[in-house]
Amino acid sequence: MEQYANVNGLRTYYKVLGEGEPLVLLHGGGVTADSWFAQIPALAQEFRVYAPERRGHGRTPDVEGPVTTDIMADDTVAFLETLGTGPVHLVGWSAGGTVALRLALRRPDLVRKLVLISSGISRDGSTPADLELVHGPDAQPLADMFRPQYEPLSPDGPEHFPVVFAKWLRMWREEPDIELSALAGLTMPVLVMQGDDDGVRVEHSAAIATALPDAQLAVVPGTTHVLPLEKPALVNQLLLDFLAEQQSPKYLPLGAISA
Repeated sequence: MEQYANVNGLRTYYKVLGEGEPLVLLHGGGVTADSWFAQIPALAQEFRVYAPERRGHGRTPDVEGPVTTDIMADDTVAFLETLGTGPVHLVGWSAGGTVALRLALRRPDLVRKLVLISSGISRDGSTPADLELVHGPDAQPLADMFRPQYEPLSPDGPEHFPVVFAKWLRMWREEPDIELSALAGLTMPVLVMQGDDDGVRVEHSAAIATALPDAQLAVVPGTTHVLPLEKPALVNQLLLDFLAEQQSPKYLPLGAISA
């Protein structure tokens, strides 16, 4: 079901499906809630799934001024409070993971469990290829990637794309910038997931998981930054297993993450 909510004066689009504990999916930068098409039906069998579109993305209009993941974390807090969801399971993909992490750091009372998919916490966690894509002299490949998703849906019209893309590019070049030491304060269970051919270095995700008090680490083989679409059945099962109230027993824990 597609709906809109008035969130601090911003007409925010979201998808909602299923019944049960609330689960919020935060899409990546430059894309829309439609990117979760392979996850929503499976997750909605167990949860009430919300997939909002952040400011300047998809069917949610842009707002004058710069955009940062801090601002979008504030928007997401307001979205949860407007809908009255209470604490939620929060799943973020790419830049959506940065938004989810900032929200969890700021309002841990709103997060039951947290999932970070293909989300680093600093630019030094990126692979050389990812850095070249974002920081290279020619941003046209990125613009060509996101323009076809933006133009048919934006209430601001297709001619607004260069304006919003410039904001995104600045954000991607300046963020994320979260200190590893800040993660020690997150006490909720966290799943850190990425592809083995991702834009985030595997050792960076391992460092994130090590810094968290209660973390699980999943490196999905044969996938990239788009792993939820490349191996949806496997990703969905990992999500459902992690989000389940009862966790599978560990028969021989030897401290690989904490080592």
